[in-house]
Amino acid sequence: MAHADLVASLREAGVNRGDLVALVVTPALGYGLAAAGRTWAVPGVAAEVGRADEALRPRWVTWSGQAAARLAADGVRLATGWDIAAAHRLLFGGWRADPGWAWARIRRLDTDAMPASGPPDLFGMDEGDGTDPVAPDGHLRPAWTGGGWADRPDRIARWAGLALTTAELQREALSGLEDRPMALPTVRAESTAELLCAELSADGLPMDRAVAERVLTSLIGPRPRSEAEAASLRAARDAEVLRHLPAGVTADLRSPVQLRTLLGRLGMDVPDTRAERLRALRDAHPIVGALLEWRKAERIATTYGYAWLDQHLGADGRLRGAWTGSDGAAGRMTASAGLHNMPAALRPAVVAAEGHVFVRADLGQIEPRVLAAVTGDPALTAATRDDDLYAPVAAQLGVDRPTAKVAVLGAMYGQTTGHGAQALRRLSTAYPVAMAYLDSADRAGQAGRDLRTYGGRLIVLTAAEPRSSSRAAAYGRYARNAMIQGAAAELFKVWAVTVRARCASLGARIVLCLHDELLVHCPGEQAQAVARLVDDCLREAAGRWAPGCGVRFISDTAIVRSWSDAKHGT
Repeated sequence: MAHADLVASLREAGVNRGDLVALVVTPALGYGLAAAGRTWAVPGVAAEVGRADEALRPRWVTWSGQAAARLAADGVRLATGWDIAAAHRLLFGGWRADPGWAWARIRRLDTDAMPASGPPDLFGMDEGDGTDPVAPDGHLRPAWTGGGWADRPDRIARWAGLALTTAELQREALSGLEDRPMALPTVRAESTAELLCAELSADGLPMDRAVAERVLTSLIGPRPRSEAEAASLRAARDAEVLRHLPAGVTADLRSPVQLRTLLGRLGMDVPDTRAERLRALRDAHPIVGALLEWRKAERIATTYGYAWLDQHLGADGRLRGAWTGSDGAAGRMTASAGLHNMPAALRPAVVAAEGHVFVRADLGQIEPRVLAAVTGDPALTAATRDDDLYAPVAAQLGVDRPTAKVAVLGAMYGQTTGHGAQALRRLSTAYPVAMAYLDSADRAGQAGRDLRTYGGRLIVLTAAEPRSSSRAAAYGRYARNAMIQGAAAELFKVWAVTVRARCASLGARIVLCLHDELLVHCPGEQAQAVARLVDDCLREAAGRWAPGCGVRFISDTAIVRSWSDAKHGT
């Protein structure tokens, strides 16, 4: 089939906007496609897939984000998708989602009987025609899942057909989750988020190397020219802490055991040396403040130092890491290369390209607003109409705002003691529907009953063996938080993919998704329009994610040249 016939062949197959079209990609032999009962191979180029996407706007079915990554590397950005791995993780929980596993689970096959992956050995042969990817027991043959599907055009086409079958079964299963009507729309958003992840990985985060080097120099000293010089710089950083000790007393600051012993000798008997523990002792001895500052510098030196910069910052001024659309139970987007944990001290180096700016948008008080949306609690929903949700909650509880905030967050995280505990107990009277929802999740976690988030993501809580009371309580706290964190992640991704779609025509691209925060890179002359669109997209996303819920979601949106210019709230 000629390259130019791809659009025509899809039309001939009866493909319309939004229809499922399976796509598998192999660099050597082109593409495998499946739609409307047909399978075929196309010895094409990425641009042809891009043109087909623009002309027809199908929903492209892929086994995982690898296909999108290959297309993104060639400059092709698909509009929408159905990512089998993403759908599988939502339906069945856990992280494993390779084709053989996803096929087995959706077809209800015995996963304990799955053949080992990779080429079969003499003891792993099965009977039947080896050209058929499906073995007699119904599982996919290891020779196919191990890469054999890419050997010939007919196999590529057959692999696409299997992908389409798997996606159709997943869609049927999602539609069958009667108590989770948003499961099917959630998977569509999750799949498009995987397309965004491929683009984030390819595009990278704009960073000014010169500024980054200056920041590192100010924090950990100049770039060492040898290991001896690096050791000298480490010793100098250590000396800033050790100078607070009596003469002759020393310790290895990198050893928790030695550090705890040292603090004990100074009159600070602590069970551990975690940062929050030390912060509470800052006024007890000058060494504590010095130690906290040392830890910040040490973290940067060992994790975000010059070697990190050299490894991940390209010559084009883009910092790159691998992105994934789901970190597991909570379903949050994550990235490698430290993109999700970059110290605030390095944010001045995240600078927009010449002629460009960032539109930075951060969802405000997202978790309690999500709690209101998923539970429909009328009193909590009314509180979301305020810019500061905690103000009306404080008035309702008869406490000050800080106490109200601690109480609300404590309810979601299962923290029932300490500051705000009394106000937390009043929440059940003030917001009975929301609190009953959290309590129900807590009980399920303690009892080991699996749960599903608002969008249908399975939270696996079953236990193979009995749990102690303390362990059960921990699972209860985990469950109540996962239900809200998971739902918040679902809303965030709907917002992100909506921004991706609406802002593309203005030359704007998302370059960072950090928990509840978006960083959009755009031409300076489009900044105001992009900022307005980002806020409009939040309203659109909320209406699609929780139609008719009445909850007001807010974003702190600003136009900045550097990421550090944005105000970062708590």
